[in-house]
Amino acid sequence: MNDHADLRVVNARVVTPSGTIDGGVAAADGEIIAVGSDRNLPDADRTIDAEGNYLIPGFIDPHVHWGLSRYEYEYHEGLAHDFETETRGAVHGGVTTVVNFLLQPDPYLPDMDFFREVGRENSYIDFAYHAIVHQDHHVDEIDGLAEEGVRSFKVFFNWYKHASPELGIDHSDAGRVYKVLDKVSDINDGVVMFHAENEDLAHERRQELQEAGRNDLEAWSESAPNICEAMQIEQIGRLTEYTDSRAYIVHMSTGEGVDICERFQEQGVNLHAETLPAFLAHTNDEDLGVWGKISPPLRGEASKKRLWEGLRNGTVEYLGTDHCPHKIEFKEKEGGKYGDIWDAIPGDNNGIEYFLPVMMSEGVNENRISMERLVEVACENNAKRWGLYPRKGALAEGSDADMVIVDLEKSAVVDDDFYHTMEPRYSTFHGEELTGLPTHTIVGGEVVVEDGELQVQKGGREYLARGPEGVVRN
Repeated sequence: MNDHADLRVVNARVVTPSGTIDGGVAAADGEIIAVGSDRNLPDADRTIDAEGNYLIPGFIDPHVHWGLSRYEYEYHEGLAHDFETETRGAVHGGVTTVVNFLLQPDPYLPDMDFFREVGRENSYIDFAYHAIVHQDHHVDEIDGLAEEGVRSFKVFFNWYKHASPELGIDHSDAGRVYKVLDKVSDINDGVVMFHAENEDLAHERRQELQEAGRNDLEAWSESAPNICEAMQIEQIGRLTEYTDSRAYIVHMSTGEGVDICERFQEQGVNLHAETLPAFLAHTNDEDLGVWGKISPPLRGEASKKRLWEGLRNGTVEYLGTDHCPHKIEFKEKEGGKYGDIWDAIPGDNNGIEYFLPVMMSEGVNENRISMERLVEVACENNAKRWGLYPRKGALAEGSDADMVIVDLEKSAVVDDDFYHTMEPRYSTFHGEELTGLPTHTIVGGEVVVEDGELQVQKGGREYLARGPEGVVRN
């Protein structure tokens, strides 16, 4: 063992893969070199007293959309902008690794050098990529992308044909789903990710509700009812079984989805699911206006309850945010908070910064989930699913020293001053008090946020290329 560390955190409740211990963690050269009781840790250049608070791995957000705001920036410019602003929010909120979705109509492979560099230069945290497969030529790129360290491929089945044409996302039918699942089944650790909503049904419901003059948040939910998600997850499960592939439902919102995933998992089908803090904390009858317009939409109390059950019992194994950075005027289409629900942009804002605080406040502090299970679903499982473990997602010797000290009694109201992202003026949690906040965020053994103050400059972070054996150190 090294007899000297760069940094150590002591007097903590340390959540490790083998259980929670009283003690601390020591780090040198960006890696964890010791985990144990305080007296067994080496001396360090700097010691932080956690004051009895929890020390956990930094959260991993596997679901963000940097560069999505086509209204202000060209896509590549937007990526550079959002990597800086949104990962700045990430470190304030306790997220230390991110997996971003690449989305463009053009082929991805010619731009891979840019995608690597734009993150290295602008991000505050290490990053990886998923690729959204929505053109035939994207399907042809799957093997090449795997060689570049991208081993997860997202399909919209079959959302966004009518819902948001400005995104330029091509329609994916069951035939393309089959082709992608079949191709990815041959890639070690390859995963196909699905936005699972049936837009054929939703398109009819939207027209009916608009003709009836409805313009409220519940109408948005009624326009894409629970059955829309259930129909598609059922098909995805069957196609995954047929191709002997691996599927992952992003932002699952319904209790029906939990039931379907549970059934396929019991049959041995590799069908897994994430959900979002928004679906665990909100229902569609709240007074959120267009700020509450998410895709898929907010659901009722029964789905919220069933999602929590799924998280606890192992059916739902992953958490992400679906963070979409948009300025408020674009989100609202300049119609205000209670403007046109049909015209407003779907998507929640600032998700990456409220991710950990919401899960502490609504989850751990409300006894809906244990701290250990939360670390599993927000850190360890996310790292394992995306080929990042054990470098990421665990407080263990040899892992990256990405750590967060969490004070479960510290609280803040989510207002404009709460956020450090590009757009602090709205989210589904605006005006709420959250209890359970980070006091220190440590990335690669370096304190990057301390008591709400940013300590570092952007850049110098690593692209996490995911190979057949996961992420190998440079």
